[in-house]
Order: sequence, then C-alpha cells, then structure tokens
Amino acid sequence: MNSTTVTTTYLHLPTQADFRPAFSTQPDLLVLQAREPLPAFARFLYDAVGHQYYWIDRHTWPDDVWRDYLALPTITLLVLYLRGTPAGYIELNAASADAQMQGTEIAYFGLIPAFHGRGLGKHLLSVGVQSAFDAGATRVWLHTCTLDGPYALANYQARGFIPYRTTHHVQVRPVSSGL
Repeated sequence: MNSTTVTTTYLHLPTQADFRPAFSTQPDLLVLQAREPLPAFARFLYDAVGHQYYWIDRHTWPDDVWRDYLALPTITLLVLYLRGTPAGYIELNAASADAQMQGTEIAYFGLIPAFHGRGLGKHLLSVGVQSAFDAGATRVWLHTCTLDGPYALANYQARGFIPYRTTHHVQVRPVSSGL
C-alpha cells in the first residue's frame, strides 16, 4: 500500500447566468438519457471512465443496489455516444445526500480514455449542466480532485464553475492500482 495527498476542490454555478456552455457541432455526437439504465451498463460506464482515476466507492455495489439507486427519480444518467459508441457519461443527482450542498450535483462525469483529447468533455459537461437547469436546478455543483484528469478543473472553470471550498486528505491505495 502507498498513499498520496489528495486535494478536492468544490465548485458551483450559483445561477444559470454564470454558465458558459461549449456545445459541439460535430454531427456524430449524441447525448441520450438512459431512461432505464441497467446495473451492468451503469457499472460499465463507471469502470470504463473511472478506473484510471481510482473510482472505487461503487465497486462493491451488487445489482440490486445499482438498480435501486438508478431508479431514484432524482438521478439522471446522460450518456455521450460518438458514432454509436459510448464515449462517456454524466450523472446528475437533484437530491444530494449532503444537505449543505443545495442544488443539483454532478455526481460523476468523464470520458472513456480512448476519447480524451477531442474536446468532447466540454460538450458533455455543457449538455449535463443545461439538462440540470432545464429540470429546474437553481444551482449546479460538483467536486473534483487531484486524482481526476489533468484538464478537469480547467474545463469546469471554463464553463463558469466557481471554486468555493478546498479540502485535503490522504488517500491510501494499492500499489497495483497504477496510480
């Protein structure tokens, strides 16, 4: 086992007026809401996007936990497709478990590594934020950390997200994690 100090930055769009979208005009891009997301598909997205960033909190979820979570009316799962292939996703939670964080949380967001570097992240983030505001969010928030992709924070800030809190903790991880 080894450890690293992780810095977590909390950001928000306090109003829709702060939002600076960057939608792509690429014709082969499509974002669809998974209206009946299956646990296996959600697990695939979670692992495909988060593996290299040490996303581990849902690894032990059995299918019934995934099913119950995805069935919550406050959860929205939007999947980005490029030429028919899943390229990433954004998960919105309109009722965060953290009562101090009013608004819609971007619980998970990212691209499958094969799709990095093409400008798709700013489009997917823009679609997700617009969806949250269209659904009635008065504020959209998220957190990112130093284990996330190197361009995540810059993408959030370019879309208008404003940092409002930073925390630090030590993350213990297996040596075999590749991080």
